[in-house]
Amino acid sequence: MAMIDLYKLTKRFGTQSAVESFSLIVERGEVFGLLGPNGAGKSTLIKMLTTLLPSSGGRATIAGYDIGRQPREVQRRIGYVPQALSVDGTLTGYENLLILAKLYGVPRRQRLDRIHAVLNYVGLDSVANRLVNTYSGGMIRRLEVAQATLHHPPVLFLDEPTVGLDPVARKTMWDLILQLRHDYQTTVFLTTHFMEEAEVLCDRIAMLYDGQQVAMGTVAALKATVPHPEATMDDVFIHYTRNPLTIDHQGSYRDTSTTRRTAQRLG
Repeated sequence: MAMIDLYKLTKRFGTQSAVESFSLIVERGEVFGLLGPNGAGKSTLIKMLTTLLPSSGGRATIAGYDIGRQPREVQRRIGYVPQALSVDGTLTGYENLLILAKLYGVPRRQRLDRIHAVLNYVGLDSVANRLVNTYSGGMIRRLEVAQATLHHPPVLFLDEPTVGLDPVARKTMWDLILQLRHDYQTTVFLTTHFMEEAEVLCDRIAMLYDGQQVAMGTVAALKATVPHPEATMDDVFIHYTRNPLTIDHQGSYRDTSTTRRTAQRLG
């Protein structure tokens, strides 16, 4: 069974189309990457798939459940790490997870074991009782992944998971994502602006430009479409998203502000 199944999924704001007729099938255990410039519609697409934003057309199912008709069932089967801060700095790592365990409905007798297990899994067991506002950026991201996977969801959505992280913390996050796939066959859907990240992690990649899918395939297949004998993923990105008439208008003040705030609080 496909874990993510989209058919002509569309989101419009008034007369403007943020995502237009996006179709995709992602299988269990696949790491799928969505690339595109700021303002291309990546976060809008993730918000629809995580039931935070209603679609304007098309259909989508997550783990077999319809995002529009069965949002509660979808929510039980997904984890989501947004760009925005999703942990409370005035609480400890353990306390943040305890709140999430209650919200997810983890049985009381299982909570302690489940929390300790996930803290150990993401490498935060030794700092579980420290306030989160003393954590580094990489530790905060790992705690957010712990929150998102506490209820063992089959599908994990990550919106710019390593923005603002230093190279060591970024590599640690990559290892964690691949470990989740290896250990639990977790299906991962992520957005990123780091071409190396997409190349290391993703089985397949879709390129989104101005709300429309302009390319999809493996890293090797995408590189082969670029008229360059030694094309890199940077070349692929530029090839599919560079439009001389519109490149200076991609993204907005809000997009830029969100990205910089995320980088600042993780840096």
